[in-house]
Amino acid sequence: MGSETDPKRRPPAENRSLPAHPLARRPEQPEAQRPTRRPLPAGESFFTPGATGVRRAFEVKSAAPLVFLFQLPRWVLPVVMVVLLLVGLVVPDWRGALAVLPVLAFVVWLAYLSWPSLRAGGRLLRVALVTFLVLLAATRFGLI
Repeated sequence: MGSETDPKRRPPAENRSLPAHPLARRPEQPEAQRPTRRPLPAGESFFTPGATGVRRAFEVKSAAPLVFLFQLPRWVLPVVMVVLLLVGLVVPDWRGALAVLPVLAFVVWLAYLSWPSLRAGGRLLRVALVTFLVLLAATRFGLI
């Protein structure tokens, strides 16, 4: 049995500090069974303080996909987005446009979620990127 000074002994549950966000809390597991996934980022909430209506509903529905994407290996999402964008740039017909559409949807989704916390420069860059992707898809579909 371990003594009070044993470093392997964990403090009682009421003395341990738990993450503030409910999605960040995980059931207790022995160390051998703990997943090797990244922990959620620090913070109190995924949601914009004081948000109501459509924004609040959108943020609530986006919480689970964001957690899923955060748990993926860090390289997966950027590689997939770059491959789709390169296909969209290289293939000059409707197939290129279809490759750009998931990138466009992802960028619009993240831009909408991050909009309240951005300054004018960040907003301008997101509008420019969305405009570029829309024009790229439109040219590939033959609309422009």
